[in-house]
Amino acid sequence: MNDWPLTLMAVHAHPDDEATGTGGVLARYAAEGIRTVLVTCTDGGCGDGPGGAKPGGPGHDPAAVALIRREELEASCEVLKISHLEMLDYADSGMMGWPTNDAPGSFWQTPVEEGAARLAELLRRYQPDVVVTYDENGFYGHPDHIQANRITMAALAMTALTPKVYWTTAPRSMMQRFGEVMREFGVDGQEPDPAEAAAMAEIGLPDEEITTWVDTTAFGGQKFDALAAHASQGENIFFLRMGQERFTDLMGVETFVRVQDTTGAAVPESDLFAGLR
Repeated sequence: MNDWPLTLMAVHAHPDDEATGTGGVLARYAAEGIRTVLVTCTDGGCGDGPGGAKPGGPGHDPAAVALIRREELEASCEVLKISHLEMLDYADSGMMGWPTNDAPGSFWQTPVEEGAARLAELLRRYQPDVVVTYDENGFYGHPDHIQANRITMAALAMTALTPKVYWTTAPRSMMQRFGEVMREFGVDGQEPDPAEAAAMAEIGLPDEEITTWVDTTAFGGQKFDALAAHASQGENIFFLRMGQERFTDLMGVETFVRVQDTTGAAVPESDLFAGLR
């Protein structure tokens, strides 16, 4: 047992993922005196390099990118007041279909049992009351997000712990709004490809299937600043274009599906710790 009354553990794939989907809850619960633990599975080496250098292109050094992203991640943790940062430091696998998927040592190539055993050790150390990660499709099919889900669920099965477990998601109503805002802030103003639009429409869940809606509006500034801390990836972080006010309006409620619970707390719920306090 630890001396903290309650603990939240978020398991994410890359530096900057902590801010996008869970920056609000991490900041909110830290402000409420809850211990927050972030586990980042990869080094982010497939992100942009200095000057916007792309993976596999001239001037891109994955090791150097990883060092920059580690510093940015630590800065984001400071903004969100995260209590503990743990890095598994697997090599970033890149987007689905990239050659880096098959690279030895990449997270995607790591046996689930190996990653799960390392995460299980952290679960036993921190004894979280709530664990948050992605769904089985990694929300949008990113291999490292999928792998984060796999090792999290396998690690939980390796322990005797029974935390509440949540998968991040988005309501379809919000995804529709997000699509409208993307077009508003789009560089070329073109309508999306029909296949891409169809794929976007399948992301997230119907509103009625979401179990947990957490209001994090009061922490929108921290969430925005945490994203901004990942400056090297600014070209890829669409949300930064809209400014803090619009960002908070769009992203001020974080949503989840509860997949494990022993508290019997009624759903829909507005608190990840419902039934625990």
